[in-house]
Amino acid sequence: MTYVIILVLTGIVFLSRYLFLEPKVPLRLSSSAQRCLSYASPAVLTAIWGPIVFLPHGRLSLSDNLPYLLAATFAIAMAWRTKNVLFTTIVSILVFLVLNLLIFK
Repeated sequence: MTYVIILVLTGIVFLSRYLFLEPKVPLRLSSSAQRCLSYASPAVLTAIWGPIVFLPHGRLSLSDNLPYLLAATFAIAMAWRTKNVLFTTIVSILVFLVLNLLIFK
């Protein structure tokens, strides 16, 4: 049963991507739909990192999670300044590692 669910979900994800990314398929989104979808990635990423940074033990705690909070703040400032996703990701990971392994042992 688990394999069937995995295969069905794989097919759904593939078809949903294929229909919009294949240039030969005449299906196009309107400009308003494209504008709405441009907010999907930041919303998903915020839903992932928000609880990690602000709710490390299931409750709001800023002092226990200082390396995460400082690295996230640095990443936000760097992303705003550079507008380069790959560079921001790599440097932010390095900043987090330095904070977590060397400074806040």
